[in-house]
Amino acid sequence: MKILKYYIALVLLIMMAPACDDKLELTNPNSQTADTFWKNQDQAIAAVNATYTGFITDGGYMRMFPALTDGRGDDFRGDSPWPDLVQVANFTILQTSGPVRWIWEAHYQIVFRANQVIAYVPGIEMDDDLKNRLLGQAYFLRGMAFFNLANTYKEIPIVTELPQSTDDYYPATDTEQVIWEQIFSDFEMAKSMLPVSYSNVSGPDQGQLGRATKGAATGMLGKALLYRQEWTRAINEFKLLVDGPELNIYSLVPEYRDNFKPFNENNSESLFEIQFADPNTVGGTIYNYGGDPNANWKQVNSIGHTYAMEGFGYSDFLPTTWIYEEFRKEKTVDDKYDPRMYTTIASYEAGVSETAYGGPWINPQDKIYPRKYTHDGIEGFTNENNGTENSGINYRILRYADVLLMYAEALNEDERTAEAYPYIQQVRDRANLPDLAATKPNMTKAQMREQLAHERALELAIESIRIHDIIRWGWLYDDAKLAELRTHDPDFDTWRPGHEYLPIPQEDLDSNPNLSPNPAN
Repeated sequence: MKILKYYIALVLLIMMAPACDDKLELTNPNSQTADTFWKNQDQAIAAVNATYTGFITDGGYMRMFPALTDGRGDDFRGDSPWPDLVQVANFTILQTSGPVRWIWEAHYQIVFRANQVIAYVPGIEMDDDLKNRLLGQAYFLRGMAFFNLANTYKEIPIVTELPQSTDDYYPATDTEQVIWEQIFSDFEMAKSMLPVSYSNVSGPDQGQLGRATKGAATGMLGKALLYRQEWTRAINEFKLLVDGPELNIYSLVPEYRDNFKPFNENNSESLFEIQFADPNTVGGTIYNYGGDPNANWKQVNSIGHTYAMEGFGYSDFLPTTWIYEEFRKEKTVDDKYDPRMYTTIASYEAGVSETAYGGPWINPQDKIYPRKYTHDGIEGFTNENNGTENSGINYRILRYADVLLMYAEALNEDERTAEAYPYIQQVRDRANLPDLAATKPNMTKAQMREQLAHERALELAIESIRIHDIIRWGWLYDDAKLAELRTHDPDFDTWRPGHEYLPIPQEDLDSNPNLSPNPAN
């Protein structure tokens, strides 16, 4: 029947063709085009909102970008029946992998949407301050997309203009210098155009949380500079956030766990986070795994279900024994284990932590699981039927704790080691750890470097950061450090040079003759 209908339709089209002649209307009246859309303020706002949307899809922070990034760190290992997840974790993933391509697609979708905003919004008659805020957000989101792509694939095309001809559909791979200069430029532009806060702006975005701010752009610019070892320039950006007259508005929240709950979001510690929503609040029946959103689209985060322990979710990844033991190396001032361990890792601790998801521990007592970004231990969530897959937990992209540790790192690398202590101690104080200046005074630059690697591992475990630290520190190409990584996580036994990155998707290599393979292909 389907074949019959196809041929009937084909015949009708053939019969209609001569009669239609030049009167054939090729424009779909139900679908807007660039010529009809970019006309007013409301459309400009909608376009910026659509750019954010790319980050809440499966290839963004909804699931795969955190999963495939965390999986490659030495604090996490693959434990999934889905081969792609295990192969990413042990650095053997093929360029034909679906999840690898989803990340590529989601981020270039963000780039394309941001490019549209940057191209069309300047020509719209509207309030100039609002226009600047919208353009600043587009630059920030494009910078974020390029930052993620560069750290994930190493060598990528930089696309900053809309295609004018079919030749523009096939952008060439750019050099790392071009890539990172563009990232710096996008964050610089965003920093110059964004407000410190939306509390007092005049316009329809007044009071809206979750939009990119000047602080977010400053922090990401500093982070990008740090990743490229531009120590002095990074220091200048972080200093604005730590003690600058305008941006010194951030602070650590008292409870570490509040950074990973669906409550107290967009708090004083958060410079930028991806906004997810509980479907019980905002509705929706279709998961936002991909494609374009519609009226029934959910806005949920699936990391909670992907990381949740056996019996409550997919349990696709497990923390390594190394990171668990790393948390136990140093006791607090009142002789307890680092409290961040209980937020990051779900483990059976007699007399301390004997439950999971509001009930008794059901798994072997010697096994450990992820807790960060899951609903384990969060009031109101007791099992997989109470919202684990429909998670409304925002994904924190940049926290003030990370800024403090990066500031300390840049100071240390800039030969200002003694100045790094107080910024590290702010992070340690929340964990109730002893004064580092007293327990390890007068560290050398090399000793402080090692200390910071330890501090970052504990504060930022399972936050899509660890593998980027490992790469930028050059550990994989240092024989002693590589051997150490292999003791942390056996997944590194199968690492080969270049495979710390995800490969460029094969489908894109096949369709774009100007796209070059990267070291992981």
